[in-house]
Amino acid sequence: MGVQFGSFDDICQTAALVICPLVGSTQGIEPSCYSRNVEISGTLIFQPSTAFVHVVAIFMTGIMIFHIRSKYTAVGRKEILMFFYLYAIIELLAFFLDSAIIPTANVSYPWFAAVYTGLVAGAYTCLLINGFVGFQFAEDGTPLSLWLLRISTLVVFGVSLFVSIATFKKIAGFDYAKPIGLWIIYILWPLVCTVVYVISQLVLVFRTLEDRWPIGDIIFGAAFFTVAQVILFAFSVTICDAIKHYIDGLFFFTLCMLLSVMMVYKYWDSITREDLEFSVGSKATVWEVKDPLLAGGTEYGDEDSASNYTHGGPPASLVGGVSGKQLYQNSAGGRGYPPATDRY
Repeated sequence: MGVQFGSFDDICQTAALVICPLVGSTQGIEPSCYSRNVEISGTLIFQPSTAFVHVVAIFMTGIMIFHIRSKYTAVGRKEILMFFYLYAIIELLAFFLDSAIIPTANVSYPWFAAVYTGLVAGAYTCLLINGFVGFQFAEDGTPLSLWLLRISTLVVFGVSLFVSIATFKKIAGFDYAKPIGLWIIYILWPLVCTVVYVISQLVLVFRTLEDRWPIGDIIFGAAFFTVAQVILFAFSVTICDAIKHYIDGLFFFTLCMLLSVMMVYKYWDSITREDLEFSVGSKATVWEVKDPLLAGGTEYGDEDSASNYTHGGPPASLVGGVSGKQLYQNSAGGRGYPPATDRY
């Protein structure tokens, strides 16, 4: 497959992307091979295997978000959370668009596709900015850091949304027959953000960390991302024909992208530490009582149990308990309690 700058013709003939029914011509561009459809309750479901991966991705993202939220004092916690929230929304929207639950002929489809495109561009922007959080240009978690991230993501989302819907509707000088702006946003921008993020994290690890194991997470994440693009744009038709239309390259693309996002989480988790002082609420077993005097249900010996006030015989001393009582008992040496007056 040849990739031509500003053109989706070859790309959409190979891969069934969300925007393909809306570019190229009034009828869109149909892929030469795509996975089989299934009918459920009278509704045709396109890309059923890919839809299943979308569901798995939403579930896995929920687990990752839960673990990130539990690390209260980890560096960049609030910033990276925004990326995973965006990814979860993208997967949810892709579930309805890829499966054609929202039909491509529906008047609302271009708007949903435009929102999807804007969210994808915004998510990559969020990832790009997260790549610089570790350098502490602005202290993480502060209003400056958070609002810089939010505003930048929102601006890219808004621009991408406008360019997408303008291209689909042929307004403001944009044209679906020549979707150069959409091509930059959908194809080029994610690639640029990913490359910058990977390079920045390698620099961060080599310059600030003694542990080199996080490099493995970066390499695996970049590898999954690369494999996803190659399978989708180069081998989608080959896979589709070989497996008799049961799945196509979009299935493996979605799966590999999920794995790459999981590696982003794994990398972030490996380079962050939390202060145990603030993690009691999330980890109930962090604190363990070591002193037997403070541990409940401790069995005391006979000597200790005899030191209470209800022990038979004369009251024990408040100072020494039983030992004090034995100390002050009358003995051959003449010691006793209370002391004799002739000692004073």
